[in-house]
Amino acid sequence: MKKDMFKDYEDCVTVDNIRDMLHIGRTKVYRLLREGKIKSVRVGSKYIIPKQCVINYLDKELN
Repeated sequence: MKKDMFKDYEDCVTVDNIRDMLHIGRTKVYRLLREGKIKSVRVGSKYIIPKQCVINYLDKELN
């Protein structure tokens, strides 16, 4: 099941992808990234977010 989760998305996702994946607003996505709740790497002003980190966040929140 988990390996099929978000199968239509690339291995690294954008802020807009996360908005679509989780049905949340841009401000909430940036808050989750800043607080480290969704792990990411920041390069300049851009966030690089592995899709697996979004899945890990959901697992943690649901358990």
